[in-house]
Amino acid sequence: MKRKPFPWHVVVFLAPAVAIYSLFMIYPLIDSLILSLQNKDPDGAVVFVGLQNYQTLFSSENWSKPFWNAFWNNIEFFLYHMLIQNPVGLLLAVLLASRIRGGWLYRTIIFTPTILSVVIVGFVWRLVLNPAWGISQGILDAVGLGNLNQPWLGLENTALPTLSLISVWQNIGIPMMLFLAALIRIPDELLEAARVDGASAWTVFWRIQLPLILPTVGIVAVLTFVGNFNAFDLIYATQGALAGPNFASDILGTFFFRTFFGYQLQPGDPYMGATVAGVMLLIILTGVLIYLFAWQRRLQNIQF
Repeated sequence: MKRKPFPWHVVVFLAPAVAIYSLFMIYPLIDSLILSLQNKDPDGAVVFVGLQNYQTLFSSENWSKPFWNAFWNNIEFFLYHMLIQNPVGLLLAVLLASRIRGGWLYRTIIFTPTILSVVIVGFVWRLVLNPAWGISQGILDAVGLGNLNQPWLGLENTALPTLSLISVWQNIGIPMMLFLAALIRIPDELLEAARVDGASAWTVFWRIQLPLILPTVGIVAVLTFVGNFNAFDLIYATQGALAGPNFASDILGTFFFRTFFGYQLQPGDPYMGATVAGVMLLIILTGVLIYLFAWQRRLQNIQF
């Protein structure tokens, strides 16, 4: 039997991508994990300390308190996106998939904030929400809710929800387009047959459209999880590295930034910063593995 020739052409085409990915992704990741296992001894020499940095992060009050504050804030930040951004994005996608008049214009308007610079978005919203001369006061007065005007970004109980909703506004176009792409792949004949049989719009969505786009729903959920636990830029652009007020809007990304690079007169600690990055990687990896495990179980159930 004649042996098949080795597919060198595949190696040639993949090698540049693998080399670039390894140089800019794999190597920094491994180097960061190695850095999290090191620290300096009293003489200033770098020594291997194993998991001691992780133990310090979780057991020392100076480290554990700000870490858990950032972690639970990150959970809240993620839930706003998961429970508001994705359902509303799905609703918009269903409406646009029904071929409403001017759908291309609505898609453009909704998706446009996604391509804007986060620095611009943060700066503009700081101007809008400024309690002294922002336009939010005028808008609330126009609808008879002027008494609700307050420094949304300056209060501990409103800063994080406000920033979460700003992020939802900016990024809602991404799940909308992904859901829309999945919905328009559903054959029109299938939907028409359901309508001929007397199915309502809700029944068509619940019994036909939603089951057929469940893989996309799972992918969007994973992308939301990974993106939110890597979030940093919007908080930094609006609240700065301290993620005020009083760290009320601090998430893991800003906590990592302060730890690694330092802030004000506090010097940075690259070893503890790498430790925080390692914990962030573990959290993201755990979430992705849970999704892959659940999806694999679903595929096995379908096969049987």
